[in-house]
Amino acid sequence: MTMKKIGIIGAGFIGQAWAKLFMQAGYQVMVSNSRGKNTLFSVASSIGCEIGSQEEAIEFAEIILIAIPFNNYLQLPAESMSNKIILDTMNYYPDRDGHWPQLDKREITTSELVAQHFSKSKVVKVFNAILAKDVIKDARPNDKLNRRAIPVAGNDLTAKQTVFKILDQVGYDFVDAGLLSDSWRFERAKPAYCVPLNIRQLQEALEQAQRNIDLPENSWK
Repeated sequence: MTMKKIGIIGAGFIGQAWAKLFMQAGYQVMVSNSRGKNTLFSVASSIGCEIGSQEEAIEFAEIILIAIPFNNYLQLPAESMSNKIILDTMNYYPDRDGHWPQLDKREITTSELVAQHFSKSKVVKVFNAILAKDVIKDARPNDKLNRRAIPVAGNDLTAKQTVFKILDQVGYDFVDAGLLSDSWRFERAKPAYCVPLNIRQLQEALEQAQRNIDLPENSWK
């Protein structure tokens, strides 16, 4: 079955940018936020997407993109997202999200925590390692030779293959970075984080990543 509906939780720059690309690729998109659809009419008119509450966006689609601050993911309803593919774009910023001891000690990845909350969903880590301003600019839907590659991690191979197809349709190459436990390789402050790279370069950056070493902020902003 082809899944052509994508619900987006989070109407910031990241959510809006991917909504535009998904729609250009032929997907139906509903954007939501925590404040209610009455705050989203300008988004709907500028993008042309549908808008709804978080609950409506979840019911609308079988693929849900989460683009909210990491610290807020526990507020989302896990049960109503059962059996759906969740695209986890979130990054952990201690200054914003507060300190999470498990993450600070490198005991677990952000996406593994997300998957614990959404235990009946298929979580795929993707779209976190690209700046919002680059999402549309770097997309090459009609050029398969000179594409930026996006890292992807997940424990469900079928869900990852769905994401690979979406990436190809919107104009990106991809690299399978492994399981959610491997997703630290493209988390914040790693060599692959928010740097435009082709497939070979991205593979090298993922291999170069060291769990206990963070790059300085000016290397990826």
